[in-house]
Amino acid sequence: MGARRGFVTGGSWCVDTNKTVSFWPAEDGITEYLGEERGGGGSGCNLALDIRRLDPGMPVETIGLVGDDEPGRYLLAVAKDAGVDRRQMQVTRDAGTQLTDAFVSEKSRRRVHIFSRGAASLLTPDHFDFTESSARFLHLGLPGVHARMDAGWAGEANGWVSVLKKAKAAGLRTNLELCSLEAGLLARLARPCFAHLDTIIINDNEIAALSGIATIKDGVTDAAACERAARNVLENGAMDMVAVHWPAMALAVTRDGQALRLPSVAVPPGDALSANGAGDAFASGMLYGLHEGWSLHEALTLAHAAAAASLRSLTTTGAVESWQACLALAQSWGWRATKA
Repeated sequence: MGARRGFVTGGSWCVDTNKTVSFWPAEDGITEYLGEERGGGGSGCNLALDIRRLDPGMPVETIGLVGDDEPGRYLLAVAKDAGVDRRQMQVTRDAGTQLTDAFVSEKSRRRVHIFSRGAASLLTPDHFDFTESSARFLHLGLPGVHARMDAGWAGEANGWVSVLKKAKAAGLRTNLELCSLEAGLLARLARPCFAHLDTIIINDNEIAALSGIATIKDGVTDAAACERAARNVLENGAMDMVAVHWPAMALAVTRDGQALRLPSVAVPPGDALSANGAGDAFASGMLYGLHEGWSLHEALTLAHAAAAASLRSLTTTGAVESWQACLALAQSWGWRATKA
């Protein structure tokens, strides 16, 4: 096999119904429903589509499991329309497609996800075959959402470890995506994966869960604490880079001693419709830059630019553009003056 190029995304493929409400109410409260928009979602879907939007010439394969139903057919069409190789996007009659109601607050532009697992519960390491893949990177997720993957598998701590070991044996670089579930659950599932990861790109809540270091106090993220947490994860795994992002900024630390903090794009408030998918867009920009051999600063800059572009849509991937357009947009908006 020649030089590797491209990405494999593996894990969650779900249908998002992105519902806008006037604000997110407390329990027993009431809020106004303002409309909805349908789209693909999940780690496998979002990064696949984002990479294809950043660079339509970049090969992208995906591995996932959907139901034999209308939502499943919708996702298969989404993958096909994006030019994603879907030969390992399998269909089951034993469960419906994973679904998510993604509520977006018009007031804060933050989101709340309410999901049903569906076919995600049936995904196992046996669905993953890397023997014919010529991709360079595997982007895998989401621990805590896939029941069989979360359980022990063939002597391994869980199915995630089994898949990552398969990918490493096949010559792929590996990245793991998380979602902000209960901290103890995230740590239990993700820590056994550390020895089989090349990178991990996560948010301030998730790095706190994996490191045991508090990163947020009174609703404010502490950059220094995030860096300590990132170094802790780096030291306890095989990764050569750990990146952490939150709305105001992001940082990355590397095995060879690099450390970089970079404020995020100063997105005009009127242009930000939803934070749904912004983390996936950030990861897509970061991984694309690493794939192309860019410097850490260049990759982190594109990560921020892609995340900023994504904020313009209610769907997870609808507003991501070419990497050149994302960088131009970020340049036109400018950068936050956040102190490191």
